Amino acid sequence: MRKVVLFDLDDTLVDQEGASRTALLDWLPELGLDLDEPDELVAAWGSIAEEAFGRYQRRELTFAEQRRVRVREFLGADATDDEADELFSGYLSRYEQAWTAFDDAVPALRRVRDAGLVVALLTNGDSAHQRLKLDRTGLAEHLDVVVASDDLPAGKPDPRAYTDTCEILGVAPGDVLMVGNDVEKDYQGPLDAGLRAVLLDRADRYPEVADRIRTLDDVPLVA
Repeated sequence: MRKVVLFDLDDTLVDQEGASRTALLDWLPELGLDLDEPDELVAAWGSIAEEAFGRYQRRELTFAEQRRVRVREFLGADATDDEADELFSGYLSRYEQAWTAFDDAVPALRRVRDAGLVVALLTNGDSAHQRLKLDRTGLAEHLDVVVASDDLPAGKPDPRAYTDTCEILGVAPGDVLMVGNDVEKDYQGPLDAGLRAVLLDRADRYPEVADRIRTLDDVPLVA
């Protein structure tokens, strides 16, 4: 019996990709860099960020260290830790200002709670930073339980991320439905760990995935 709907945060409830793009393109001119190829710059930043963040999830880097790696690799800068932190702060302030919840996020969370189910969140990120994001976007009050990867032995898609979250929730994996936008972290990973899952595919990128929805309005509330 379904008891919990477990949501991902970034690019599921919050438009992280849009916030990152907005912040990056506003930050780079401050550094004296031109924006002749904005899409290439955004793609390069995203690729570097994904690799560095993956190392953070594998506990190879701290949260602060992965930020420094991103700055050094993207700018090709041989910066000290303090210099890298100062550079990243220019991006970070803009990124935080650009956080926005998707229009379908709060209504979906309300529907789940109104159905008598627990509304939970599992996010690959620093707990304090993600909770700040939830507060600023107005999502925090609609969630019953928040679990971040630094509360766990490993982040998604490590099986322990899902099984340990189920233990925190006090439910069996089969009683949990995971909803998120990443095929590996929010769909296949949970399935392999014994949870149920649906993929949020807003841009219709994964037609081969059978259990997918295009909007959070379509989160299934019954098994």
